[in-house]
Amino acid sequence: MTETAVPEDGGDDLARAVPETGDPATGAAAPAATEIAVPAMSLVVLVGVSGSGKSTFARRHFAPTQVISSDFCRGLVADDENDQAATPDAFDVLHYIVRTRLRRGLLTVVDATNVQWEARRQLIDLAKSENVLVDAVVLDVPEEVAIARNEARPDRDFGPQVVRRQRKDLRRSLGKISRDGFRRVHVLRGVEQIEAAAVVTEKAWTDRRELTGPFDIIGDVHGCRAELEALLRKLGWEVTPAGASHPEGRTAVFVGDLVDRGPDTPGVLRLVMGMVAAGTALCVSGNHEQKLARALNGRKVRVAHGLQESLDQLSAEPEEFRTAALAFMDGLISHYQLDGGGLVVAHAGLKEAYHGRASGRVRSFALYGDTTGETDEYGLPVRYPWAREYRGRAMVVYGHTPVPEPEWINNTICLDTGVVFGGRLTALRYPSREIVSVPAEKVWYEPVKPFAAPGHRDPETLSIDDVRGTRHIEVRYGGGRIKVREENSAAALEIMSRFAVDPRWLVYLPPTMAPPETSRLDGHLEHPAEAFAEFAAAGVGRVVCEEKHMGSRAVAVLARTPEAAAARFGVEDGSAGAVYTRTGRPFFDDAAVIGALVDRLRSACAPLMDELGSDWLVLDCELLPWSAKAEGLIRNQYASVGAAARTALPETIAALEAAAGRGLGVGGLLDRTRRRLDNAARFRDAYARYCWPVSGLEGLRVAPFQILACEGRATAATEPHSWHLEALSRLEDPLIAPTRHVYVDLDSEESRQAATVWWEALTAEGGEGMVVKPLTAPAGPAGSTAPPGRTGASGPEGEAEPRPVEVRPGRVQPGIKVRGREYLRIIYGPDYTESLDVLRNRFLGRKRSLALREHALGLEALSRLAEGEPLWRVHEAVFAVLALESEPVDPRL
Repeated sequence: MTETAVPEDGGDDLARAVPETGDPATGAAAPAATEIAVPAMSLVVLVGVSGSGKSTFARRHFAPTQVISSDFCRGLVADDENDQAATPDAFDVLHYIVRTRLRRGLLTVVDATNVQWEARRQLIDLAKSENVLVDAVVLDVPEEVAIARNEARPDRDFGPQVVRRQRKDLRRSLGKISRDGFRRVHVLRGVEQIEAAAVVTEKAWTDRRELTGPFDIIGDVHGCRAELEALLRKLGWEVTPAGASHPEGRTAVFVGDLVDRGPDTPGVLRLVMGMVAAGTALCVSGNHEQKLARALNGRKVRVAHGLQESLDQLSAEPEEFRTAALAFMDGLISHYQLDGGGLVVAHAGLKEAYHGRASGRVRSFALYGDTTGETDEYGLPVRYPWAREYRGRAMVVYGHTPVPEPEWINNTICLDTGVVFGGRLTALRYPSREIVSVPAEKVWYEPVKPFAAPGHRDPETLSIDDVRGTRHIEVRYGGGRIKVREENSAAALEIMSRFAVDPRWLVYLPPTMAPPETSRLDGHLEHPAEAFAEFAAAGVGRVVCEEKHMGSRAVAVLARTPEAAAARFGVEDGSAGAVYTRTGRPFFDDAAVIGALVDRLRSACAPLMDELGSDWLVLDCELLPWSAKAEGLIRNQYASVGAAARTALPETIAALEAAAGRGLGVGGLLDRTRRRLDNAARFRDAYARYCWPVSGLEGLRVAPFQILACEGRATAATEPHSWHLEALSRLEDPLIAPTRHVYVDLDSEESRQAATVWWEALTAEGGEGMVVKPLTAPAGPAGSTAPPGRTGASGPEGEAEPRPVEVRPGRVQPGIKVRGREYLRIIYGPDYTESLDVLRNRFLGRKRSLALREHALGLEALSRLAEGEPLWRVHEAVFAVLALESEPVDPRL
């Protein structure tokens, strides 16, 4: 077998440095071999005359779905595989199928003669357009063998002259096929060599998906050896002059640009080369490595951007080291796929369509990013912000463009924090997503462009670009990222821009809450039994059942003084707080009432601020009565229904009774109408319980049930619910309504039953129902592992023994609302109990998903607030909650 390897545009990460093993034209110096290695994701072009055995070869070595033959495509378009007049249309179909498969990353084999350059060129161009490698397998059999095979097939009615003409084209092609653009050309000569061949697939050098970490991904070093050693030690590595290792078996991944500008390029290379050789590190190529390697190879390059410093430093090194360093840099590849494809590391980043692909285009993007072809006022390339449009599943970690601070953008992060310019050297711990950095010892190289350039974004400035369009938001609780669709963002933008409170107060929006699985108990749509069973099945040991106040959800942001508000929230208008609805609107139109309510709440919460050592609080509350905010809704939607029913139904009953007295058969209708009148009365009583007169603050009650945030307690929202309830129960003010609650041990049937009785009594006296929550929040930061044992095993009574059940963070509902039978008349209508069989088929999946996502976003917003992140970062997560509210979910659930 003759095989030739051909570099692909100087950027093929699988074919690079593959030696040429023979001459396709003569076969000279070709070793005897029967194994053909083709890339696992590639196009394989079979080349040979009719009768050379291409179809047989394809059937033997490839799956049927992988092989696309020209004969098959003729059959598709002409019902005759030998209809040569259909050839143009057949190849249109063939090219479409091949392109689609390559776009999806599937190995594809083209079974056609391909003896003419034009036919091969179209396939090579097609593969390049999809950024995959392309190999040729040439089946070269004697002319008489091909003629004999064709004569033996009744469906081949062409004469031997066709084979002779094709063979001339083939012989003409073999002299130059190695220059066509194939990665490798495999030439099998004679029937015996074809029969003895075996085809194997080889994965790309970029494909290290089997490596799952943990990884320490390190940004651009640029010759700063001292800072690199300091960072490695801070990450727990043991550093020696020849390399480094981690006692926990972690792997370092360098994003490239190890060289240039800094004081010790050889030292950085020596350390990283040692780590890579020892298997404790991986490294991708940066544009500076590529340029330095070209200079060392004697190529003409422009000596700028720190290249001279590297050349001078390397000139003082032994020749042996320079040779090894050059081989190392020459061998660096464009990017790595790691952790099952969930992590991609490339120097300048990589858009999703290029992950795992190999071409000059892919390598250029990985080295330089997506440039517009323009230059800025400093003469530097203007780069297209590809990360803003990134929507891939894989996390992409990169460097190349210095940034003052690492910033997550759509599941991508840049780690180049400009150490050589006096910034920091930064690493990302994966999968925990922890950022670790060390400061530069000094400014080693003055940047052409100011590192923290004027016009750098004001952290308190909001931009429409932060929220419009389709977004993917990273969340640490529940894990992963949450997609916000463009159409949902547009709906939220209308509300937020026209009606919302000052965004500096808007640090949290409450999530929706999921109902329990539908109850099958007679007369019930919702019942505590289903909520208890769901949490028990999820491994939750203890829950708290909190009274569900029938009011309007409110978030109260309170500062002890206007000065504290200005210091913490940046609000300098003299106000000291805000109270807003779950859609971010001011709770009342009258600013004076809002101001009075804020002042009263600040006074009521002053002892709690003292206890927590905080000058500010964010509380999740219900504001009572319901009519205080929803009077218009009650009057127009509910009261009108009740009034109409109580007016019309007695008249209807009287008429039916008269008809029954005359002997007409209306008994069934009369009974149903009487039930409807009773239901209407119950409906009216249900909403009337939540209405009473309010004048200013007179008549208002506020029921806080969770401390969302305060100074010095970053995890306030995830503290056990017992902590929240006990702290809030100490508030003493007539304005404050307590939240009644009971704790339930889910392993005790007696405890479950007692809570059910409590719920029945609560709803019988007019209460809306209750919310069942795990006593300890099950959600944990992304990448954390919940310890074995049931969530909520501890409570006010003390620690309980752990149970052997593992709770999966982010999979357990943060709360399940269980509403009372009579309250549900407000939701589903006066006669809903007549249609329970229909309502029991309600679909809950979308609502449950929405509740989990909004809860994770709310916690993310609070975490960003507690960590002092810029307002726009907090607002990004808050806005997403409102955007998700426009998803098509039944509002009655």
